[in-house]
Amino acid sequence: MNHFLSIKELLNTLSRGHKLLSELFEKRKSLAYKYDYALQLLDDKDDIVQLLINKNVIQQNGNYLEIEDQFLQFFEQILEANEEINTSYINENIEQVKQYILYYFQENIESRRYTYLKSVKSTLRKIGRITIRNIVDLNRNIEDTFKTEPNYKIKIAKLENYNRKLTDIKTLIEQTEKLITEDEETFFKTASDDELRLVSAQLRLQLSQSRHNTIEAKRQIIDYLNQIKFQSGFIQKLRQIKYLKDQFELRAKTNIEDVLKRKHDLAFEKKSISSLKLSLDYLQQDEAYSSILKINQRLKSNSKQNQQKAEAISAEYLQNQVENETFINLDEIKNNFIASGNHLFDFILNYKFMKEISFEERVTIYCQMLSLFEDSFIISESFKQFNQIEYALVYSK
Repeated sequence: MNHFLSIKELLNTLSRGHKLLSELFEKRKSLAYKYDYALQLLDDKDDIVQLLINKNVIQQNGNYLEIEDQFLQFFEQILEANEEINTSYINENIEQVKQYILYYFQENIESRRYTYLKSVKSTLRKIGRITIRNIVDLNRNIEDTFKTEPNYKIKIAKLENYNRKLTDIKTLIEQTEKLITEDEETFFKTASDDELRLVSAQLRLQLSQSRHNTIEAKRQIIDYLNQIKFQSGFIQKLRQIKYLKDQFELRAKTNIEDVLKRKHDLAFEKKSISSLKLSLDYLQQDEAYSSILKINQRLKSNSKQNQQKAEAISAEYLQNQVENETFINLDEIKNNFIASGNHLFDFILNYKFMKEISFEERVTIYCQMLSLFEDSFIISESFKQFNQIEYALVYSK
């Protein structure tokens, strides 16, 4: 396998394949980017695809392409789009600082000592930046998990895992503060460097900010876990009640009647219908008396009003007329879609109906399918456009 021999070669290779790398990075979670799509994107320039494969920038798995893991992590870190919370990386940097400080004291040549001092400052900057980035990613993952994860067990497991990650970050913050205040106090006093003092002060501020953010993240995790457990317990009770009701055992095996008798909520009260009562002030007026006389006369009257007879119905209205209407069976479309292996919008766009269906009607059918059969589909975070309409890529489970 070929390797890059210079920075210039690396940058030139990334520049030539920037279109493909951009699209692969956007679709890195779909894991279904075909080789043919890459050729279509690059106007059939197969040499660019082969160059990226040979240089181990992307890798080919059968007929599919994906970014090699080393470059994927690089892009995610630079663009701050990574979702993994790597606390071990912070710990490694702390150990590196300790090693550099040890080398600094053992080195006698001033120029080499300055090299170790420079490495200490660089690593301290990195620790502050990585700590803040991890907490930002952690807060985003906590929010996304609570709002988007449909499985209750997986949702609880993820939040508990984030809680452990949060504890690890808090421990690393304490270790870093101890490093720059107590354990290595001799070094920070001995190495009289203005930039080192500035870096240390900035790192203390970042660690203080990170500690406050971990407190808020901890509170958020506990709140979300309590909500999930409450909802989960409520749903379990509701399912049990539904089961007993379907088995006609609800009254026999529960105390539902006693519970309902103790309840005085307005929702359990019968709706009372009362007639409109006139006020005493109105009844004392002459207008009210005349109205009462008219009503009394109407009730006593036995005379029947002469009803007008309708005209005879025309014979043409009595003739049978048949109107045919084509019915679109959404269940049948869903079953055919599950067997197709395609994404939903493209499937409906090319589906052969019994009658001519316009593009607007097909878009409506796409929306109806999502609304009715959401539990049977996987709605990805990838989007495409067609005829100035942006739609999500939806696959069958």
